[in-house]
Amino acid sequence: MQRIAFIINLNSGADPVEYKRRHDEIWPEMLAALRSAGMHNYSIFRHGTTLFAYLEADDVERMKQALAHDETNARWQLYMRDMISIDADPETGFARLLPEMFHME
Repeated sequence: MQRIAFIINLNSGADPVEYKRRHDEIWPEMLAALRSAGMHNYSIFRHGTTLFAYLEADDVERMKQALAHDETNARWQLYMRDMISIDADPETGFARLLPEMFHME
């Protein structure tokens, strides 16, 4: 299992309450796509307009590829585009991953 984290930013004027509502009502097919990509224990936390995402994946590279080619994920990203911006790695198109500095089991 690999642990990863990344930053998402709420766009100027985006309502954090609306962001949370969309995730409280996340589409079942989106959850299925995330699980199918090998994602587990996925959480998003908010500090002001900064969102901190943490997840565990069976294989991060396979996860990235699976999501890049998933139609449900594409629809979800379009749905969320008015709310968020992500500093994507130009090589992968996925959010820039944060280096792990400490972990305690």
